[in-house]
Amino acid sequence: MSSEAQNRRVKTALDETRLLILGAQILFGFHLNGAFQQGFDELSRASRGLHAVSFLLMALAIALLIAPSLQHRIVDRGYATPRIQSAVSRYAALALFPFALSLGLDLYIVLGLRFGAGAGFAVGATFSALAVMGWYGAELILKQSIHVEAGMPQQSSSTPVETRVEHMLTEARVLLPGVQAMFGFQLSVLLTQAFAQLPLLSKGMHTVALLLSAVAMILLMAPAAFHRISYEGESTEGFHTLGSALILAAAVPLALGIVCEMYVAAAKALDAPAFGAAAAAAAAAILLGLWLAAPLLLRARGAEPTELRAAQK
Repeated sequence: MSSEAQNRRVKTALDETRLLILGAQILFGFHLNGAFQQGFDELSRASRGLHAVSFLLMALAIALLIAPSLQHRIVDRGYATPRIQSAVSRYAALALFPFALSLGLDLYIVLGLRFGAGAGFAVGATFSALAVMGWYGAELILKQSIHVEAGMPQQSSSTPVETRVEHMLTEARVLLPGVQAMFGFQLSVLLTQAFAQLPLLSKGMHTVALLLSAVAMILLMAPAAFHRISYEGESTEGFHTLGSALILAAAVPLALGIVCEMYVAAAKALDAPAFGAAAAAAAAAILLGLWLAAPLLLRARGAEPTELRAAQK
């Protein structure tokens, strides 16, 4: 492998670590902030203990994600070596497991407080399992069928697949901070007294929005997991297609979550469900127009790149 290719692969690996650690930082911040919310005192002793365990799991995830960067400085002296590339992949894969466990515990804690331990456990266990399957299971299954793809000649294009993969991961990083910030805020809201006073419909809409944000976050973090586990850091056409599909899929729960939260915020601010519904409808129209209608219209008008149209002929 050329030094240029090795440099590119190490840069991509470190960029993916940045993508993953954003989510870890948001949940870490929730644990610190949550302990000082009024609703935290309402938690049972067991839930407080689980909160501490979840906090420790996120500290472990952050430690694992940062470790390769320190190794790169101390051991490899900043050089792009195969060793550091392998280390980044290994540590990233390890960090996703405590992240998935912490995600489920946090959902159990906040939803168990407001909707009962049974509902909290069901949702928490489901989303931990969903995260494990989305970040490990699918990757390991896919890995069995892609051993030959990395060695196949890539599609001819004036934009190399490595560059397109880098752009795709950058776009995931554009979406991810907003999703994670909203998710952290949504978790904290469930520990406030103001949430306890909301009408049942608003409570339900906020809870749905919280779960939609969790789905979007899992989808947006999945490309990094697939690239590290299934593709072993190789930038291929298959990975580019898969990563692009995951990012597009994540936009759906993200948009629906924003619409739900718009209803909750407007209905509470104006003390009128009708205004909440109107605000939610306006948000849905804006998101549908900008995220779906406009891109499809541009595509229909032939705005696709010339190289792509040529490849399809």
